[in-house]
Amino acid sequence: MSLLTTKKKLADVLPPVVVGVLIIAGWEACCHVFAVPSYLVPTPSLIAKTFVLNAPALLHSLMVTLRVTFTALALSIIIGTTIAFLFVQSPIIERSFFPYAVILQVTPIVAIAPLIIILVKNTQVALIICATIIAIFPIISNTTVGLHSVDGGHQDLFAINRASGLQKLVYLRLPSALPFFFAGLRISTGLALIGAVVAEFVAGTGGRNTGLAYEILQSGYQLDIPRMFAALFLITLAGIALFLAVIAVSRLVLGSWHDSVVERET
Repeated sequence: MSLLTTKKKLADVLPPVVVGVLIIAGWEACCHVFAVPSYLVPTPSLIAKTFVLNAPALLHSLMVTLRVTFTALALSIIIGTTIAFLFVQSPIIERSFFPYAVILQVTPIVAIAPLIIILVKNTQVALIICATIIAIFPIISNTTVGLHSVDGGHQDLFAINRASGLQKLVYLRLPSALPFFFAGLRISTGLALIGAVVAEFVAGTGGRNTGLAYEILQSGYQLDIPRMFAALFLITLAGIALFLAVIAVSRLVLGSWHDSVVERET
C-alpha cells in the first residue's frame, strides 16, 4: 500500500471519527453541566456501563434480530433478482407487475404487519415476511434498471458475433447490472434491519427468542432508559457493520474493472 493510498484512507476515516468523538464528548458534558436525569437522557458513559452489565442478553437479542435480517435479505436478493430478470425478458410482464411492486413499497409496513402476524401462525416467519417486503423493492428496481442499461455498441457487437441469449445474459447484461444491483443492496441491507425491528415492535412478543425491539419496549416500560439506549446503539452498530460489509463485497466484485469503485490516485 502506497503512502498516498494510506493518506487517502486516513482522510476518509479520520473526519467522521473526530466528529463522533466530539459529539459523544459534548453529549457527556451537557448531561453533567445541565444535570440531565438519566431517566431522560443518560450519559454515554452510563450507556456503556449498562451495555457491559447487560451484554449477554442484548447480544442474544441482537443475534435474533440479525437472523431475521439476514433471512429477509437473502429472500429479497433471490426473489428480487428473479423478478428483475422476468421484467427484462418480457416488457409486458414489467408493465403489468411493476406498479404493484411500487404499491407494495409505498404501503406502510406498520399497517400490514399486524395482518401478516395474524395470518401467519409462526411469529418468526411473519417477521421475515415483513422485513422482506420492506427490503425487496430496491433490489427489483435497481437490478431491472441495470439489466436495461446495456451499451448499444456492445449490443451490436454481440449481435454481429451471433451471441446466444445465454451469452448475452452472462457476458453483457449481468456485468452491466452488477453496479446497480450492489447500489440497491446497500439500501436493502438497512431496510431489512429496519423491517425486522419494526416487525418485532408490532409483534411485541416475549420469551427467549426476542429481538432488540422487545428489549427496547421492555426498557421503556421499566423506565430503564440506559438499557434502551444500549439496545439502540447495538441496532445502529449492526446497521453500520452491514452497510460496510456490502461496500467491501461490492469493491471485491467490482473493484478491478468498474469506474464506480476503482480508486483513482490524485
